[in-house]
Amino acid sequence: MAIEQVRRQQVAPQRRVERDVQKERQTVKKPWISKGEKVLYTTGILTLAIIAIMMVTFSSSIDSLNRDMQKVEGDIQHYQAQNTSLEAEVKELSNPNRILTIAEENGLNIRNADVKQANNTP
Repeated sequence: MAIEQVRRQQVAPQRRVERDVQKERQTVKKPWISKGEKVLYTTGILTLAIIAIMMVTFSSSIDSLNRDMQKVEGDIQHYQAQNTSLEAEVKELSNPNRILTIAEENGLNIRNADVKQANNTP
């Protein structure tokens, strides 16, 4: 009996060592992605996100500038049309016959005088 107990004690530690080695082998698994790859992927994703944000910001500023330009062009066209109509009104109001009739209505007597229109040339 004593011999059997000694054999069991000698065999049992070997089995325990083998079991511990197998457990260590089972618990040590290779990660799906290494730390270096995680850093590279994170850096790449952050770079792409920053580039996307910059593109959106740039395009929105361009859109706002285009809207401002269209507004200014519309204002220019409005003022050009207004200037054209005012120039036509000036020509109409500076007619010599109209000026003479207004002068006679207000008591101005013109005696043998030729009325001429002076040109406003720069």
